[in-house]
Amino acid sequence: MIAFLAHNLAPIMFAALVVFLLLGYPVAFALAANGIVFGLIGFELGLLQPALFQALPERVFGIMSNDTLLAIPFFTFMGLILERSGMAEDLLDTIGQLFGPMRGGLAYAVIFVGALLAATTGVVAASVISMGLISLPIMLRYGYDRALASGVIAASGTLAQIIPPSLVLIVMADQLGRSVGDMYAGALVPGLVLTGLYVGYVFLRTMVNPSSAPALPLEARSLRGWKLVGRVLFSLVPPLVLIFLVLGTIFLGIATPTEGGAMGAAGALILALMNRRLDFALLRQAMDQTAKLTSFVIFILVGATVFGLVFRGVNGDIWVEELLTALPGGQIGFLIAVNIMVFLLAFFLDFFELAFIIVPLLAPVADKLGIDLIWFGVLLGVNMQTSFMHPPFGFSLFYLRSVAPATDYLDKVTGKLTARITTGQIYWGAIPFVCIQLIMVALIILFPDLVFVGLDRAEPVDIQNIQIEMPPMPGLEDDMPPPFGQPDQ
Repeated sequence: MIAFLAHNLAPIMFAALVVFLLLGYPVAFALAANGIVFGLIGFELGLLQPALFQALPERVFGIMSNDTLLAIPFFTFMGLILERSGMAEDLLDTIGQLFGPMRGGLAYAVIFVGALLAATTGVVAASVISMGLISLPIMLRYGYDRALASGVIAASGTLAQIIPPSLVLIVMADQLGRSVGDMYAGALVPGLVLTGLYVGYVFLRTMVNPSSAPALPLEARSLRGWKLVGRVLFSLVPPLVLIFLVLGTIFLGIATPTEGGAMGAAGALILALMNRRLDFALLRQAMDQTAKLTSFVIFILVGATVFGLVFRGVNGDIWVEELLTALPGGQIGFLIAVNIMVFLLAFFLDFFELAFIIVPLLAPVADKLGIDLIWFGVLLGVNMQTSFMHPPFGFSLFYLRSVAPATDYLDKVTGKLTARITTGQIYWGAIPFVCIQLIMVALIILFPDLVFVGLDRAEPVDIQNIQIEMPPMPGLEDDMPPPFGQPDQ
């Protein structure tokens, strides 16, 4: 029994972690507890030395001193300030008026604003809740199919996970040991393509079933002519300037992601001041939520560090590598197996948990197989995006459920009794968009240049064939000794 335990400690440790997570224990504490308990077991079995845990303080200090992770509180604070300052409300109202005359116009407006909010906030909860509160009542008022309306809102909010400045891309870059700027550049085109796929799906729905997404009636279009043009410019220009301030400076190499996040947070405060909506209550709410989310991330990272240290100490990384490299099909077989695994785990784990637990185990194997880690990170990021849309556990669906009408209600504009949104309608609305996200995963595998087109990739240097040639020094040729092994002339 002891011999079996010593030989299989790594898979038993991983299985114990899965059991703890399925039982509902907090992820950070489950990770740390598994690491400590199995570390003590490893000491008793003679697999580990007690000195192993002496490396933990240094590792924790490394997490605390990691400048890259500072981007997380900056971007979170920026998103919360923008969401609470009314920018999302202004955008949805204005773009809804712009696209209103078209069939599916409100759905197009939600997708467009979802992409724009993703590029300015990077926070899924803020995007979904804002669009659910503002656009869902209007879509129900004018006869939108409930499943379609729910799916569009929930899916558009998840664009914040793949369109920079996504929080998951920051974490992914840190776990893969790659530049956040490169991760942002690689994810930009896939994020825009995914947005286009959402638009294409809505267009097909309106062609097949026009009544599922009707155009706004004339009386609902309150803005026309120059008034509409002015409102569009007033609502669009500030967020576009902020997007350039944040992403443009990062892509141009002027600022690091942390510096870009700091500028974005300052820009969000300026926009809130311009809208005369910045007060102490808003500032306190944003700071409280930022502190909570940042603490959540750091605690998971510390727990993952404890788990990872012990897991590698018992040769868990070698076990995972042998398990995955033995799969048939080489790179393609590895990618198919990994994406199926991540898709299934996303039913139970959110993207932070997947990034901290699964990615560190997969990255060394991918690197050994010759897979570019930036491309691999973007691919996993798109796949992890499905964790927000999986019925019945998707967080985006929970966010929408919290703001969607749970009972029949009287519409405040028409005065008519409007039926509630059921949980089943939210789930059915999410399924087509989960399929679209999986199609995007396949497109990235089939067309890797979707990621590489955004990267400035230098030609690799073969260090085995480096030749250093120096010009002869005048007057020194006659004084040089003969090559070794040759007689003097």
